[in-house]
Amino acid sequence: MAAGGGLPGLLPAQTQLEYALLDALTPQEKDNLVYQHLRKVDSWERDLTVPDFGGDLEWLNTEGPISLYKDLCGKVVVLDFFTYCCINCMHLLPDLHVLEHKYCDKDGLLVVGVHSAKFPNEKVLDNIKSAILKYNITHPVVNDAEATLWHELEVSCWPTMLILGPRGNMLFSLVGEGHRDKLFLFTSIALKFYKEKGQIKDNKIGIKLYRDSLPSSPLLFPGKVTVDNSGDRLVIADTGHHRILVVKKNGQIQHTIGGPNSGRKDGRFSEAAFNSPQGVAIKNNIIYVADTENHLIRKIDLELEMVNTVAGIGIQGMDKEGGAKGEEQPISSPWDVIFGNSVSGIHEDDVLWIAMAGTHQIWALMLESGKLPKGSDLKKGTCLRFAGNGNEENRNNAYPHKAGFAQPSGLSLASEEPWNCLFVADSESSTLRTISLKDGAVKHLVGGERDPLNLFAFGDVDEAGIKAKLQHPLGVTWDKKRKLLYVADSYNHKIKIVDPKMKNCATLAGTGEASNVVDSSFIQSTFNEPGGLCVEENGRLLYVADTNNHQIKVLDLETKIVFMLPILKTEIFDVVDSPFVQNNKMANILKLPKSAPNIQLPSLTVTSGQTLQFLLRLSLPANTKLTEEAPSSWFLTAEGNEWLFQGQNPSGKIEDIFNQPLIAFQLPRNCLSSEAVLSIKVCLYYCSKDSSACMMKGISFSQPLQITNTNQASTAQIELTYAF
Repeated sequence: MAAGGGLPGLLPAQTQLEYALLDALTPQEKDNLVYQHLRKVDSWERDLTVPDFGGDLEWLNTEGPISLYKDLCGKVVVLDFFTYCCINCMHLLPDLHVLEHKYCDKDGLLVVGVHSAKFPNEKVLDNIKSAILKYNITHPVVNDAEATLWHELEVSCWPTMLILGPRGNMLFSLVGEGHRDKLFLFTSIALKFYKEKGQIKDNKIGIKLYRDSLPSSPLLFPGKVTVDNSGDRLVIADTGHHRILVVKKNGQIQHTIGGPNSGRKDGRFSEAAFNSPQGVAIKNNIIYVADTENHLIRKIDLELEMVNTVAGIGIQGMDKEGGAKGEEQPISSPWDVIFGNSVSGIHEDDVLWIAMAGTHQIWALMLESGKLPKGSDLKKGTCLRFAGNGNEENRNNAYPHKAGFAQPSGLSLASEEPWNCLFVADSESSTLRTISLKDGAVKHLVGGERDPLNLFAFGDVDEAGIKAKLQHPLGVTWDKKRKLLYVADSYNHKIKIVDPKMKNCATLAGTGEASNVVDSSFIQSTFNEPGGLCVEENGRLLYVADTNNHQIKVLDLETKIVFMLPILKTEIFDVVDSPFVQNNKMANILKLPKSAPNIQLPSLTVTSGQTLQFLLRLSLPANTKLTEEAPSSWFLTAEGNEWLFQGQNPSGKIEDIFNQPLIAFQLPRNCLSSEAVLSIKVCLYYCSKDSSACMMKGISFSQPLQITNTNQASTAQIELTYAF
């Protein structure tokens, strides 16, 4: 009989099994050892059981709450205790995907993700929803926000997997990543063992994927964004669509590379494939990409329109030293990349610095032969560790190899004196760090605390140095003009500004609330887990990858205006037309910003067959003009009363602000209701004449209609006036 409960109660038997497996020479021996272990734990007088999921817990990817002892009775269950910020937890997901592909609920297996948050921001259901979409998690996930099950079972580490038998009885545990072979061995033998005992049931579990309820959007979880030196082109890692976009600064797409499905393939743009790409760096017509979930660094040549691999072998590497030629060197979850110069400095931008989140290090890829600080001569193409000992910690040290990072996720570089350093957004320690490019010394800038092993010193405090607090920052960028840093303080949903000289940290934009408000004011605009950012060479515009809002937001640092970057290529939308709106593709795909005002018009009495004429009287701000390349437009909607549009095309373009269209709309002769509300929506793209920054603004007019049988004038005119 097992002593004690929770994971400690399972530990003696599991330890005995682990030692025996080390000595096993053949697969048959391993199978037999696992069988013996199962016979032992199955014969205990009292099962080591798991408490049922609380009835008040929130579930995702299911038709409703799941009970371990009602719904999952007769199943082998893998409980995956994870938190979505944790790179080690993400490394398990491919193993679980393969396992779920091999065995399904009819075979008697079910994986359940138990989300046990590290950061307060991760307790929020909407944020977990975004994470399961981002990482393509298709099994049920329960939000154990208060970590009740975690504490009851005495789990102590992310990730931890617990394999249960058909009575909810604990069989095995796997702590940490890198246990794929054991996961498959334990689950396959458990299924076989309990099938032979007749205890496996083949009933289906009600799965309802959250992703199936979402509308399409031009971007999906964009992780990073960068701007070229001219300021005319942006490169966006459209992470959720597994592709790279090159766009003009007005948002017009020039190149689409990869997507929409994940894959791993070099070649022409039309055939290349990525898997959740993150960091991007551009110089002239060459782009380097951190192809995160492929564990690769990719090179995009915009002139040749070709993609090739320059580092990584396509599977997660465990090497923490490196030194091989790039395409032969295994690497692990690269998250950001940036150009830099070697110590020899013969060639400009001859090093690609890499935030290697998976091994908690900073690596370098030599684009030319050269030397790194405190290093020896290196050949072109060499890929190796520069800083970080590979342990997950917040350790500063004069020797880069002795320093420790915790999932570094953002890089920026200040080559000028007195800085001459890399800036690192070290997400899991919630700090900003610097690495000297003279001698490699790693120092603290803001956030965290002095104990290098405390990775829980997070918060939202605008202060200096160690008194300042961040929450899982993912991005950082250097403003050469102002000598300031901008930080994507991701889990605080803010953009922070840091003066590295004084070590002051303050909020630049965002309220701390995860939402999507595009307001003229920095402080009233909101973000949702922004993952990356970049600033123009001239210091005017700051671009933010507002990841969970699926947008790029633009902050004009001079006028203090915030606007959304439109992504302009209508063919990326695949929308099925409504039967009532045969030609109304525009009405389906256009969504106004949440900040767009909605003007309520006085109720209008009309009659069937009557024509309404809406006269647009819209005015733009001074010194602005409509963007020529962008489709400014109007469209009509009538939620629940689409019959109003039968046979008509209620949308059109606005090409000249001085000659705005008259919108003519005829009511049907056979009206299906005596009341309806008609919405006239306008979406304008306009540019400031001096900076050519493109803004998107919207306005909605709601026109209530009272439909009678009394004769009205054949035409009624309504003026729609608004000044942006």
